[in-house]
Amino acid sequence: MRILVTGASGFVGGVTADLLAAAGHQVTALVRDATARTRLSRVIEVVQADLLEPRQLAAAGVSRGFDGVCHLAALTRVRESRETPLRYFAANVTGTTNLLAALDAGTRATGVAPRFVFGSSCAVYGDTGTSPIPETRAPAPTNPYGASKLAAEQAVAYQAATGRLGAVVLRSFNVAGAVGSHADRDSSRIIPAALGVATGRRDAFRVNGDGASIREYVHVVDMARAYLTALRATVPGRCTVYNVGSGLGVSVTDVLRTVESVTGRDVPRVTLPPVPEPRALIADSRRIRADLGWTSPSSTIEKIVADAWRSTAVPEPVAARRGDVPIVS
Repeated sequence: MRILVTGASGFVGGVTADLLAAAGHQVTALVRDATARTRLSRVIEVVQADLLEPRQLAAAGVSRGFDGVCHLAALTRVRESRETPLRYFAANVTGTTNLLAALDAGTRATGVAPRFVFGSSCAVYGDTGTSPIPETRAPAPTNPYGASKLAAEQAVAYQAATGRLGAVVLRSFNVAGAVGSHADRDSSRIIPAALGVATGRRDAFRVNGDGASIREYVHVVDMARAYLTALRATVPGRCTVYNVGSGLGVSVTDVLRTVESVTGRDVPRVTLPPVPEPRALIADSRRIRADLGWTSPSSTIEKIVADAWRSTAVPEPVAARRGDVPIVS
């Protein structure tokens, strides 16, 4: 298939684009940052455009008639969204509707109804109080990020209802790990932040509250495979929602202990007051496993942290080296 991947300069988008290309698809990566080209497979076409600029989308050829689209371009920081809500609604909602409009123009011109996979988030559920969370749980976002993702989901669903689109929405739960040149460099997330402390780039890890909050983590390779699998499952006129999670709940304290175990280094902590966040966010992912046969073999916290650490590739101090070979984890 001819597949467009938006957000291909990002962590999950880059892995997804490379995986699709490796599977034999003809991939076009839509990016805002032209330097992303160096991190993607050479067989991928890279086009540059801002989703908030319809003329740029037209110039990039978004309306050419793609068979499939993986839409991962978004702003994703929950706490930041509370300070700049309009920026999040513009990027995540207006950006999505602009993309859908460009694709619809292509559909009307070519007659091809694209397979559309939208990257959403567990943030749409809000503070549910109980886990695991099934897709049947009524969304109730508690922050602008989650609200913007839910609004974008609704736009996708209504467009699919026209019959000119077949859509799958993937609600992810904390994607982490690394593969090849693709690593999560967002230090606002727990694993990159903890590894930053282990490497000495940060002085300490800030723990909000008692460290007992439970989250689950999906390896980026498993997440990318969910996009590949979902593309095959779209049906024109229909929009289906799937949670994508490992089902393995891990506390903040457990993550930090795993980082210390994998790296062999201490991760000093500083305890801060708790923040208003759900105590537990764990997905009920039985639907995607049953319907699409998706699995998550790489999504143990040990493998996720080990792969993320390997991508950090920071050698031990000179004094700790043996012979001419630096010791690296």
